[in-house]
Amino acid sequence: MNEPVLVLNLNFEPLGVCSLKRAMGMIVLGKAEVLKNGRGYIRTPSRALPRPSVIRLGHLIRRPRLRVRLVKKEIFRRDGYRCQYCGRYTPRLTVDHVVPRRLGGQRRWDNLVSACPICNRKKGGKNLEATSMRLIRPPREPVPTALYRLGQYLQENKDWRPFLKGW
Repeated sequence: MNEPVLVLNLNFEPLGVCSLKRAMGMIVLGKAEVLKNGRGYIRTPSRALPRPSVIRLGHLIRRPRLRVRLVKKEIFRRDGYRCQYCGRYTPRLTVDHVVPRRLGGQRRWDNLVSACPICNRKKGGKNLEATSMRLIRPPREPVPTALYRLGQYLQENKDWRPFLKGW
């Protein structure tokens, strides 16, 4: 009952993921409808209910545009888990300020990058101009598309892909 279920808004915009138990509750109460049933049925003494993998709400939820939180995990994810100076994949990444804080650098998306410990020590508290180092890709805030937010579930739930394409 803890399988993930994709929840779509009335206009088919992906809202998020909920548990199968929560989805079944919304379906029984008439708050949602089943769009994709790829998991079989749950049988009760009186009826058989579909085990949904995708549901759509019966009313429109208005919400502001989402933004990706500025946390270490999201910085690593944006940079593809590789050092932005040498391009090396390493399990021990650190976060580096492109413009060091002591020189007025702020904690913003366009000033933070992932770096391996070797490159982070090599750069130290200097600007890029003072070192011979270059960034592989300029840092920027990631766009929170549905594929970016819910991509971790696609490996197990291939039938969600058509619903996430346009968002």
